[in-house]
Amino acid sequence: MTQPLLSPPVSIRPGDRQRWGSLPGSAASLAVAELAQAAPGLVLWITRDTQSARHAEQELRFFGNTDPRRGIEESALPVLQLPDWETLPYDTFSPHQDIISERLTTLYHLPQLEHGVLVVPITTLMHRLAPPSYLQGNSLLLDVGQQLDTEAMRERLAAAGYRAVTTVYEHGEYALRGSLLDIYPMGSRLPYRIDLLDDEIDTLRTFDPETQRTIDQVAQVRLLPGREFPLTADAIKGFRERWHDSFDVDHRRCPIYQDVSQGIAPAGIEYYLPLFFEQSATLFDYLPDNTIVVTDTGLESAARSFWHDASNRYEQRRHNIERPVLAPERLLLRVEELFTELRTHQQISVDSASVSDRNGTDFPAAAVPDVAINAHAEDPIAALRQLGTSARILLCADSAGRRETLLELLGRHQLKPALVNDWNEFLHGDETLAITVAPIDRGLYLPQHQLALVTESLLFGQRVLQSRRRKRASDAAENAIRNLTELRPGAPVVHVDHGVGRYLGLQTIEVDGEPAEFVTLEYAEGAKLYVPVASLHLIGRYAGGDEELAPLHRLGSDAWARAKRKAAEQIRDAAAELLDIYARRAARPGRAFKHPGPAYDLFAAGFPFEETPDQQSAIDAVVEDMLA
Repeated sequence: MTQPLLSPPVSIRPGDRQRWGSLPGSAASLAVAELAQAAPGLVLWITRDTQSARHAEQELRFFGNTDPRRGIEESALPVLQLPDWETLPYDTFSPHQDIISERLTTLYHLPQLEHGVLVVPITTLMHRLAPPSYLQGNSLLLDVGQQLDTEAMRERLAAAGYRAVTTVYEHGEYALRGSLLDIYPMGSRLPYRIDLLDDEIDTLRTFDPETQRTIDQVAQVRLLPGREFPLTADAIKGFRERWHDSFDVDHRRCPIYQDVSQGIAPAGIEYYLPLFFEQSATLFDYLPDNTIVVTDTGLESAARSFWHDASNRYEQRRHNIERPVLAPERLLLRVEELFTELRTHQQISVDSASVSDRNGTDFPAAAVPDVAINAHAEDPIAALRQLGTSARILLCADSAGRRETLLELLGRHQLKPALVNDWNEFLHGDETLAITVAPIDRGLYLPQHQLALVTESLLFGQRVLQSRRRKRASDAAENAIRNLTELRPGAPVVHVDHGVGRYLGLQTIEVDGEPAEFVTLEYAEGAKLYVPVASLHLIGRYAGGDEELAPLHRLGSDAWARAKRKAAEQIRDAAAELLDIYARRAARPGRAFKHPGPAYDLFAAGFPFEETPDQQSAIDAVVEDMLA
């Protein structure tokens, strides 16, 4: 981002307040991204809820051209999020390890971060935290050539909250097998494999937790604690003392007390975090002094609602003598305390509506005009064409597969968007219509600059592909049908319950005296299936090969059920065979080959076809295995 589009003012002093208005859709994220580029310090953006925080984080990465795969120090505009635990106050289960990992990474980097954006929901900001000294004092750096006592390391990892397993798959796990130590550090994108030569670190390598295959060699590894609280002997002693000061109950009848006394972290222990420290902290203790605070509208009502809910849950549980709970003020900042702290910082409130007071600034942004695809119209994308007469348009697809679907759909209506990698490439280019891949929902319209950002949710009216933690986009999501304009009559489709049929079109049928629209599918022997438009999510695109040769299933038969069952059995057989092959390969001594150099390059250049990404990945993996 070189030339600001919104040019937000940043000349404010501690205690000053500004209001920014006319920032609908993702315009607020663009304004905050430009603010962060120009500001001398960190920008803290406080949102109403977790969903708003996720939207903001994705949009900031998009406008700041921030690659989430790169390290915080390597990013031009670092974007961090302190995610919510995704549990309710006093819940008896703990947050997922991936959430803890992201939180620890953010908290570790904050004190040293001089530039970037931190996004946090107001409810998360209210939680009390471990003091900064805990993270800074319990991190460990491992280098190649460093001496490493495996038994001492095992004890240190256990004390830091890491779990011993046979195979490492998730954050906070480690596995020690002879001279190999696999560990998935909190805050790391990939796990590491530490190869020891006697008691010295010989190599450090990243590996894929799904395939367990080596990816790359690294020079050093930083290990963050496995939890947001310690379980050392001193910490346990302090926990027990503060427990007795806080609760007038028989500790022998309290499983929480007994588990912690034995060095075990029971489920829900996060809501006893203040008992592990002499003094707990808040997020404000981690922030640089020159932090600029950006706030959404409605924060105070959201904070008071959260405090009210926490207080009610406390009253319901406070008399449990086997699991006593801490008062809300021990776990959370009071609403008055929170806003008193906020008033010591520069503050900017952002609003989608116009502002009219003397501290307000309205920006040249507007809501994106209605560009929804109308499946019933003669020209379904007429609204998109109309917008293109007054603005350059960047379309955003959720994934690479969805991008190809959009290109196919638009191509049938004589629109051919250019492919661009990101927002900056589009800004610096001259394409009137382009498309990129970005997981964002909200669009952007800048009439003054004749620019429009149109997302899939604006085109199709709803978002089908939801982002899920720890889950990759599946083939089913890639093949999902979001609008009937994506289908043409005669195209093969797959119904989740009835198998492969052909799409015939849309038909209106009267049901209980009311007209309703149904998708008509044709199956073998001319049988028809009528699927309500509301159940469009049950239909997927056929991806089994040539569409003209797609086999049609017979309605009422068990052929589709048998096909699914057979596919599942084949998957299990293939997995068992692969496990056997890898086991036998691992048991045999290998031989490393030398790279053939120019001879191999000449041979590869003679291949008369273009490799697909999967083929190239397989080729690279084979070559790497032979050279290792």
